[in-house]
Amino acid sequence: MTTTIATTSTPTPTPTPTPAATSAASVTRNTAQQVLTSLNSGSGIDTASLVTALVQAQFAAKNAAITARNTALTAQISTAATLKSTIGNFSTALTSLSNGGTLQTQPVSSNPSALGATAISGARVGNLTASVTVSALATAQTVRAAPVADRTATIATGKLTLTFGTAAYSSDGTAMTGFTANAGTPVSITVTDGSLDGIAGAINAAKAGVTASVITDTDGKAVLSLKGTTGTTQAFTLKADDSGSALSQFNTGYGTGGTTTTLTGIAANAQLTVDGVTVQRSSNTVTDLVAGVKLQLNAVSTTPVTLSSSRPTSALVQMVSDVVDTYNQVYASAKSATDPVNGDLKSDTAAKTMLRSLQTLTTRTLTSSGSDGAPTTLAQLGVATNRDGTLKVDTAILNKVIAAYPDEVEAMFATTSSNAIGLTSTINGISLAAASSVTGLGASTARYTKAQTDLTTEQAKITSASDTMSNRLTQQFSSMNSKVTAYKATQTFLENQIKAWYSDK
Repeated sequence: MTTTIATTSTPTPTPTPTPAATSAASVTRNTAQQVLTSLNSGSGIDTASLVTALVQAQFAAKNAAITARNTALTAQISTAATLKSTIGNFSTALTSLSNGGTLQTQPVSSNPSALGATAISGARVGNLTASVTVSALATAQTVRAAPVADRTATIATGKLTLTFGTAAYSSDGTAMTGFTANAGTPVSITVTDGSLDGIAGAINAAKAGVTASVITDTDGKAVLSLKGTTGTTQAFTLKADDSGSALSQFNTGYGTGGTTTTLTGIAANAQLTVDGVTVQRSSNTVTDLVAGVKLQLNAVSTTPVTLSSSRPTSALVQMVSDVVDTYNQVYASAKSATDPVNGDLKSDTAAKTMLRSLQTLTTRTLTSSGSDGAPTTLAQLGVATNRDGTLKVDTAILNKVIAAYPDEVEAMFATTSSNAIGLTSTINGISLAAASSVTGLGASTARYTKAQTDLTTEQAKITSASDTMSNRLTQQFSSMNSKVTAYKATQTFLENQIKAWYSDK
């Protein structure tokens, strides 16, 4: 008895063809069909169609592969640019917001028309309390020369000497009654264009601290006006080196012999009283009297001006919320771009690095100073990470932390210049790394662009090869057609002869 053993073999899986392979196969099938149609019995050969079909069949796979690769590279370039722009916009917006001062405790003046107050970048002024009285503003010495009929007419050329120092003035401030030069070397000014405009230009070109301008008065004449810098030690004298020169008409100040210039303002310090202490400053902008505060002296105050501070609590809460919202948008873009299955940048190292940098944002230390227990990370402010990688903020925790550690929270969002590891600096760092033309998305874009250029070169070679093959086949089929035509003529002749033979019988 014969025993039959049935065996079952496991079928070999058929691989799913790639889009390029599918496209190539489709072109090949279409080409084969065209060839069969061209060779239809009794219809002759359509040489032009046949050559075109054969050439297409020969290069179909390569063309399809180049098209697919070019499409992928275009998508990669576009996605890389979008991702780089997204993180760049995040960085720019954050920098603008932190530099705007709305996230920093600001000093408040009870009389801003007399005394303005702003926080110095990076300073903590949360416990500010001060009393300031402005007794006098700092002023600069100003001088007016005698009018000149024509500002463009030559007066004289030569040299002027500008000397700075401390001056004594008459009680009405219209004359200089004494002058003590500073230790510095006087400034020599050479006048080569002797017009009034030229003299003013020479003084300004010296950039010594005196500004010259030419003003037209009500009579239409030109007047040279000189203005120095505020402060007692910034008084000045101007004297022509040649006493016989017409330039001496601009001599001004004690000991210069000037009689045609008029003193219209004196050099003096600002006088203030800060918390009962009388002080002087050479400028109306003062940064060294109240810690962390820049004072702007605008007018004399009849009563003391009180300085206090205003906490930006609501602005900080809104800031954290805005950062979380923007982060989620950037993160979604980066995650989609690097998706291991469908992401255009799934194999891009720079894009993956950017994503990892974003994922560690909540645990990064954003400030190195502060009291014990003070927050140093976004996570400690109530910013948590969802299971999908996006962020959320617990406003209850955030408000509680801000109330307990206002200065430390502010420091986390301080400007780049005042906190090198703050949130602004951190996002800027991620943005710069992403834009890098060496290791970032900038380098990736350059690489993809070069690859596209290489594809263009490769496509040009294929096109050239196609043209060569087309010309060769056209010549071959043309020769064949000529021979077939000759054969058919002979065939027709013989057929006619045979028919004639049979018809004679």
